[in-house]
Amino acid sequence: KDGITKIVTIESSGIAPAVMAGLKLGVPVVFTRKHKSLTLTDNLLTASVYSFTKKTESQIAVSGTHLSSDDKVLIIDDFLANGQAAHGLVSIVKQAGADVAGLGIVIEKSFQPGRDELEQLGYRVESLARIQSLEEGKVSFVQEVRS
Repeated sequence: KDGITKIVTIESSGIAPAVMAGLKLGVPVVFTRKHKSLTLTDNLLTASVYSFTKKTESQIAVSGTHLSSDDKVLIIDDFLANGQAAHGLVSIVKQAGADVAGLGIVIEKSFQPGRDELEQLGYRVESLARIQSLEEGKVSFVQEVRS
């Protein structure tokens, strides 16, 4: 009902959930690359993404020919923690002039600031699983009340 025309994700772990969502919604999936390509060099949309897990910064990129200002984009990713990957994907969508319909996350670490930052910017965030804490080696989930 939100008029989504494309799904955008980051290679490689975001591809599987993005493809499944794309099949369900009947829309194409576009994935950004983390590694430079010999053939992908023109009309690039890029963003810097810092990985707190790997302690590295990488440039994600996609050809600008895959997104346009007519697109309404759903961003899909496997994890949301500090939100760096999500911010990078939002930046790429915005560079194309497209609208962000929202973000779909498989697993969210709700005790980290990613969701709050994205929601403060006005983005809708939906997660399949929201981890409240990982204290003492135990996983506890956010208990959501649905009306």
